[in-house]
Amino acid sequence: MMFTLKKFKCYSFLALSFLIGLNACKKQETVDSTLSNFRVINTAPTLGTYHVFLNGSALTTAALPFTGSTAYTAQNAAPYTLKFTAENSAESLLTKTIALSASAYQSFYLINKPGSLDLLAITDDLGIPATDKAYIRLVNVSPDAPAFDLAKTGATTSLITNKAFKTASGFLAVDPGTFTLDLKETTNGTIKAVSESTAFVAGYHYDIIAGGLANPANDTEQTLTLRILQIK
Repeated sequence: MMFTLKKFKCYSFLALSFLIGLNACKKQETVDSTLSNFRVINTAPTLGTYHVFLNGSALTTAALPFTGSTAYTAQNAAPYTLKFTAENSAESLLTKTIALSASAYQSFYLINKPGSLDLLAITDDLGIPATDKAYIRLVNVSPDAPAFDLAKTGATTSLITNKAFKTASGFLAVDPGTFTLDLKETTNGTIKAVSESTAFVAGYHYDIIAGGLANPANDTEQTLTLRILQIK
């Protein structure tokens, strides 16, 4: 009986020592401050879809449609190469070096027509000063459009003003709820597009994308539109 009890105590001590050691190992883990988080959004104003590659490795399993987005991907901060191909081709339509910054969130928008594709890079400030608010920003990626304002449908005062092509506002706090937004020409207030009715949820950030073409040349090009993407 004594021999069995000693064995039990010995095994218990070994098990406890193992758990303590395992816990100590966990406490030594630290967050890598060199990591960067980034996403890629297709806003090229065509009906085409695009695969995205980072340093030769696919970021997408399916080609991104117009205003399609990847989720945030974590990488070590460093220069990388982004490559875009058409859905059924391995040929590069755009290859560009991007710089991923440490401890940052970044968005890269594919812009312009085929033949002149380019990237618009924006750093994402995803802070939430008030947890009872939703946060929106206007991103103008329409190559042939004028500067735009953004307003709630029916409102007389704009939420965001004078955003030209390849510019974006900062995030603006708005009351959560379900509503539509109007895209207006800055110079004369003419409504050029209206968003779909969207539920804006407190604590979340949203891209309001003014994309497409004001004057599409044919039916393979996207017409001017206002799209809403929840950032995630």
